[in-house]
Amino acid sequence: MTSEAAAEKPANAHDTLRWRARLRELLGRPLVSYYLVLGCSALLLALGLMMVLSASSIESMQISPGRSPFYLFLRQVGAAAVGLPIMYACSRLPRRFFQLAGYPMLALSIIGLVMVIFIGATELGAQRWIYVGGFTFQPSEPAKLALVLWGADMLARKARGGLIEWRHLLVPLMPGVAILAVLVMLGRDLGTTIVLMLIFLTLLWVVGAPVRLFVAVLALLVLATAIMIMVEPYRMARLTGFLHVWDSATGDGYQAAQGQIAMGTGGWFGLGLGSSRAKWDWVPHAESDFIFSILGEELGLMGTLVVVALFGLLGYAGLRIASRVSDPFIRLAAAAAVAWIAGQAIVNIGAVIGVLPVTGIPLPLVSYGGSALLPTLAALGMLLSFAKQEPGAAEALAARGPGPAARALSWLGLGRPAARARSRRAGR
Repeated sequence: MTSEAAAEKPANAHDTLRWRARLRELLGRPLVSYYLVLGCSALLLALGLMMVLSASSIESMQISPGRSPFYLFLRQVGAAAVGLPIMYACSRLPRRFFQLAGYPMLALSIIGLVMVIFIGATELGAQRWIYVGGFTFQPSEPAKLALVLWGADMLARKARGGLIEWRHLLVPLMPGVAILAVLVMLGRDLGTTIVLMLIFLTLLWVVGAPVRLFVAVLALLVLATAIMIMVEPYRMARLTGFLHVWDSATGDGYQAAQGQIAMGTGGWFGLGLGSSRAKWDWVPHAESDFIFSILGEELGLMGTLVVVALFGLLGYAGLRIASRVSDPFIRLAAAAAVAWIAGQAIVNIGAVIGVLPVTGIPLPLVSYGGSALLPTLAALGMLLSFAKQEPGAAEALAARGPGPAARALSWLGLGRPAARARSRRAGR
């Protein structure tokens, strides 16, 4: 080894250690979770609106001849316009509000799911929607957030006195989950049932349920899922189509096959925004369940990797919040919310790329659908509120001073007195 090579090796090792130390310092800052949740949510929502605009244009014109190609896009923009203030409000609410909100939300979700059974509309083999005027509402979507809040509070209360007995989980958590799951099953909505069970299993895991209980519940859920698949012919057909996609590419595996063709057509960098061919009625539900295939076709492998990375960072931020706070309710609710959003993203993407069966659940923040978007934005606002409870986060936010909105309000004389005083001091 030459003297130059010997000198270069310690230098490279020193640079590596320095970059590791720098990364560790950045990740150790108190507001990392806050900004990751905020940034990833904003990017995914903006990307979702852009993809809904592209993927829904043909579907919008097919719904009614002569209708604007922006019809579905404008509906999604309207949902985002409602959801963003909800997200902001949730980011400002205290922990106590979320603890109390779970109970009325659960009651309203159960009422909505019962209404679906009697007056709900059936589409694509599932009875999920209630039509009110010109709007559709899917009660199973807010039921996910209700289960997160209610389940987290129930387990946090039981764990407050120390370790909890596994028998305590039987009442009332498991009956409440069972009621939700049965009502969703009666609506023949397998995808939402899987997400609800994922939330439930996450709550059990985080609270430290015994392994035998966890395994027993998991086995029961697998059995229930198998029964749901066997009693509905179209679900069995979907499973068969998943196992033999190309043997049934013109039948039960048509949607999965067309989605994979669209993904493969995109190549590394895609055909370009708006240039999808599959959205011309080749991929069914291109704007909702299979929007990831259109994204892959127009933005290529690089675009899909960006989306996967954003969901990964969002999941990391949620788990970071859950691991850094001491409050049991925040820990349970943050972990369950992450399991819901990231888990649903994994199921959706897995179905599009052909590694999981098609279940008909949307890609959070990206797919079309206001019923799914609003609870998701509320959950992300809740994570922003919880991120402020991390050690040092409140002090860091206070030291940062008022944000741009607060400064603008102060300049107009509409902000809070404290904010106006800080702005005056900053201007001196």
